[in-house]
Amino acid sequence: MEKEFDILVIGELNVDLILNGLPSLPEEGKEILAEEMTLTLGSSSAIFASNASTLGNRVAFLGKTGIDMFGDLVFKSLNEKKVDTHFIIRSTSDKTGATIVLNFDEDRAMVTYAGAMETLMAEDIKENQLSKARHMHVSSIFLQPEIKKNIVFIFRMAKDLGLTTSLDIQWDPDEKWDIDVEALLPMVDVFLPNETELRALTGEKEINKAIQVIRPFINTMAIKMGNKGSRGITKDKDITVKPFLNKKVADAIGAGDTFNAGFITQFIKGEPLDECLRFGNLTGAVNTTEAGGTGAFSSLEDFSNRAQRFFGVEVN
Repeated sequence: MEKEFDILVIGELNVDLILNGLPSLPEEGKEILAEEMTLTLGSSSAIFASNASTLGNRVAFLGKTGIDMFGDLVFKSLNEKKVDTHFIIRSTSDKTGATIVLNFDEDRAMVTYAGAMETLMAEDIKENQLSKARHMHVSSIFLQPEIKKNIVFIFRMAKDLGLTTSLDIQWDPDEKWDIDVEALLPMVDVFLPNETELRALTGEKEINKAIQVIRPFINTMAIKMGNKGSRGITKDKDITVKPFLNKKVADAIGAGDTFNAGFITQFIKGEPLDECLRFGNLTGAVNTTEAGGTGAFSSLEDFSNRAQRFFGVEVN
């Protein structure tokens, strides 16, 4: 039966206030000046949803905002990218989250106010909503304590309804990494950590040892390695795909989330692992050609033009 949506995204919603062109990162008691300021759609989940929609997927979002100007910006931005927002809850008692991003060269510092994202509950996720989609993507579970607490239940519900699934846990601000990987990961079709997150999750400093720890529980794992490309792991495969390198990076905000969007776009089409990794590398690289997580994805034509102009790749 034809589904209404290709992807249902469950995750956090906030805006990013991005300050670029800093002379350094700030020091306590001192003031510095930024050359540029951008207020834009933020959050790992929203960047994934927005860019996955631009790539041609039918995407719906399930999350929570406040009834405020930041919430209005979130809705406006998602709707402009044709992301369905009917499942998003607007809270009268919570404020929309926000992240202040300080960019200095290739380093950055961030401060996040979680707001409404902390109060999204497992019971807010309905079977009739999940059943409208082919695939469920969840991100940033450590910023959503109620979702994290019930994450195994949520993924089991999705699998029982016949969805394929993906998960990007993102960084744990408390650095506890307290999720039951043995129970959770067998229900995750695509696990999408970066190298730092994988080492922290497993407690292993060396990446190959971290892979050995997690490998018995995964189906497919795509490890994001920045300017080293990406690495795909299954029970019987281990392949690395070279990156597309941008010599003039605007910033790297959302590059990992956009890798996810590219990878999952190919995955739900049934493409092989190496092609999923290659397209993820390309979308992540195109993301760095414009400031902010969605700036390089104003349209599919814009993405295609940037892929050709910056990396010499034709996108069909």
